[in-house]
Amino acid sequence: MLKLTPILLAIMYGLVMYRFSAWRTAKALDDQSTELADPMLKVMSDRMAAALEVDRIKVHIYEIDPVNGLAAPDGRIFITRGFYEKFRAGEVTADEMASVIAHELGHVALGHSRRRMIDFSGQNALRTALAMVIGRFIPGVGPLIAGALTSLVAARLSRNDEYEADAYAAALLTKAGIGVAPQISMFEKLEKLTAARGGAAPAWLLSHPKTDERIKALQKLQEKWDGLPQP
Repeated sequence: MLKLTPILLAIMYGLVMYRFSAWRTAKALDDQSTELADPMLKVMSDRMAAALEVDRIKVHIYEIDPVNGLAAPDGRIFITRGFYEKFRAGEVTADEMASVIAHELGHVALGHSRRRMIDFSGQNALRTALAMVIGRFIPGVGPLIAGALTSLVAARLSRNDEYEADAYAAALLTKAGIGVAPQISMFEKLEKLTAARGGAAPAWLLSHPKTDERIKALQKLQEKWDGLPQP
């Protein structure tokens, strides 16, 4: 029983962190967001809604400066104020903003948003348990080893989610008559807009795939679809 105690404590910690993280995320989004009311972007969202056969796609603006889009665990879609201002300044087109919204819709439709919150708590639990166990054998560096191992697992899972959401967005944009081209051009602008996130870290340590790899994956999808017989 004593040997299981660190693991049980870590699981309890993970459950508590999940509840707290979900509450904190929802509160931050509620306090700092409003529904987006932009005529040009509404035209784009309405086209995607028609493709999905739903009445509307509601998008919110999250009042923070970093350029980003996100999907909340409760299914809401957000673009940041910083991203929206890039659109208003003409640095991002309406079609490209639609590709961001479609990507975040992919995270919701594929269950990534809710799972990521659970994964975050599970990773904290795993990190705590590993640190306790490894620390018994290698005092002092146990937390460092545990942190490195869980970060590798988390990065791999997150990159897979991004590829899946990219593919979902490409299919939705194609069905909506917008096409994959704006998605690719958005990626080509992304590093500049986000100030080259990630620096010189190796690709397998990043939570997102390399931009050029995401573009290549989209181009392969486009080539595959172009080769299919037309109905």
